[in-house]
Amino acid sequence: MLKEHPLAVFSGRSNPALSQAICDYLQIEPGKISLRNFSDGEIYCQIDDNVRGADVFIVQSTGTPGNERLMELLIMLDAFRRSSPSRITAVLPYYGYARQDRKDKPRVPITAKLVANLITTAGANRLLTMDLHASQIQGFFDIPVDHLYAAPVLIEAIRSGELARLTLVSPDAGGVERARAFAKRLAADLAIMDKRRPEANKAEIMNVIGDVAGRDCVIIDDIIDTAGTLVKTAEALKERGARSVHAAGVHAVLSGPAIERINNSALERVMVTDTLMLGEDAACCPKIEQLSVAVLLGEAIRRIHEGASVSSLFV
Repeated sequence: MLKEHPLAVFSGRSNPALSQAICDYLQIEPGKISLRNFSDGEIYCQIDDNVRGADVFIVQSTGTPGNERLMELLIMLDAFRRSSPSRITAVLPYYGYARQDRKDKPRVPITAKLVANLITTAGANRLLTMDLHASQIQGFFDIPVDHLYAAPVLIEAIRSGELARLTLVSPDAGGVERARAFAKRLAADLAIMDKRRPEANKAEIMNVIGDVAGRDCVIIDDIIDTAGTLVKTAEALKERGARSVHAAGVHAVLSGPAIERINNSALERVMVTDTLMLGEDAACCPKIEQLSVAVLLGEAIRRIHEGASVSSLFV
């Protein structure tokens, strides 16, 4: 419990709007920090507030450009570690490099573990993150990890859509647990896509397990990257008689042709959270609806600071 130490929230450059919303919820001013790039691309960092003895939270998603945002986080952690705070918590609404979480082929890295090592070595005493691509990534850390879920925000958005005959759809076998949890909370049916991925960022839908004819389907996923899986899942559902197709994803990476694909797809609405800042094209896309997780993150930060239960947020 660090209630006797001042709470300080600092933001990297990945998502300043989310950081500000978190601070608004906590009714504090964001910490002052100078971040800029030298002409050769190297990152300069200086903390402009005195943080000696403070309980510091650094908010930084490792989204596009992922390498630069990760390096910026590591540099910030090192700067704070050398400034004598009581504790440093790295707040990663989106934990990048999580998709390589195991050695599933010969001679490949486990980048999720590598990033965990980097964050810990740079100076983090604790990690707060949201909807990891695989929950077992928590075990890659030797520091405490608080793992939040955006489910309450997405479930409320789905419920407000007043879809009459609701079926929640997992786009692959790996997402069944997530989709089943949503279906249980919404008293909805469940369908599963049999997907094959011949190579990265390419997917083929082989079969649909479950009855989707005449149903209002919502595809549940954690990461929406190039939207290839999402669009092909929507097409397969429509071909099998779905009345409408929507999607709910936590992390809106939306890289490459994602926006064009969504605009030209059978999807009626794509709900995403603000763990990542939307690009200009995504922000203007009429099918994309962004929901805020600032209250969830802000409340978790408050509870961590006060030594209260974080898991009770999901009871």
